[in-house]
Amino acid sequence: MKENPAASDWAAARGEKWCAQLSGMESMLMPIDEPLIGALKLDAPSRIAEVGCGGGGTALEILRRAPAGSVVHGFDISPKLIEQARGRLRPDERAIVFEVADMATAAPERPYDRLVSRLGVMFFDDPPAAFANLVRWLEPGGRFAFAVWGRPSDNPWMTSLREVVARVIALPQTDPEAPGPFRYADASKLLSLLDRAGFSELEVHDWRGALPIGGELAPPEAAHFALASFSSFGELLASAGDDAFREAHQSLTTCFSRHQQDGAVRMDACVRIFTGARP
Repeated sequence: MKENPAASDWAAARGEKWCAQLSGMESMLMPIDEPLIGALKLDAPSRIAEVGCGGGGTALEILRRAPAGSVVHGFDISPKLIEQARGRLRPDERAIVFEVADMATAAPERPYDRLVSRLGVMFFDDPPAAFANLVRWLEPGGRFAFAVWGRPSDNPWMTSLREVVARVIALPQTDPEAPGPFRYADASKLLSLLDRAGFSELEVHDWRGALPIGGELAPPEAAHFALASFSSFGELLASAGDDAFREAHQSLTTCFSRHQQDGAVRMDACVRIFTGARP
């Protein structure tokens, strides 16, 4: 499993890995939903499409917060994650639908009033083509809100983990231009892509807060969750042998113990929320 996953990885192994850790991942990322949904400016009943909906947590929260009469469609490239999302719906639910689709290339049946993504636009194989295609998913005048991770230095939840693992095994160099969590740490990169794609009224705002690692987990459990869930660290450690994983887990538990609050590990994070419209 690559440290810089492409779209095809999410359709297969990476999507299945996220699915296996779905509860912990959604609990950890839930704080991002409030500022992201607020950026959509849902001031009237709307048709809303989510790019990379994963297991459906954000789409369900959007529907809860949207004005009555709104409809939410979640799209993801991973069949496993879409299966999980559909399993959360009531049999009579009609206001939300989950579908397998690669929104980087697929065309919508009809455009939407709003387009949203929580950390799903960082993995396109061909970003200029993908964002140009996403313009087609919006009605003229429709708005979008995309969340991506900020700078690595502002996200110790990930950098601390990488530093711990790097002391145990050799890690490959990361490529800032490749698909990955910090691809748009430099906001100007994504602003330029969105502008060239044809979006307008572009703005970016940082959200800063503490994320509960894996949900409400104590340091040993949070360390196990992080090693199993983030990037390809767990696979790389497993290939190095049991001793490597044990050493990394012990060191990460010690690190996480310094960030324990009310029995759970909470670490600072920075997310950039990009907004704009289709002219």
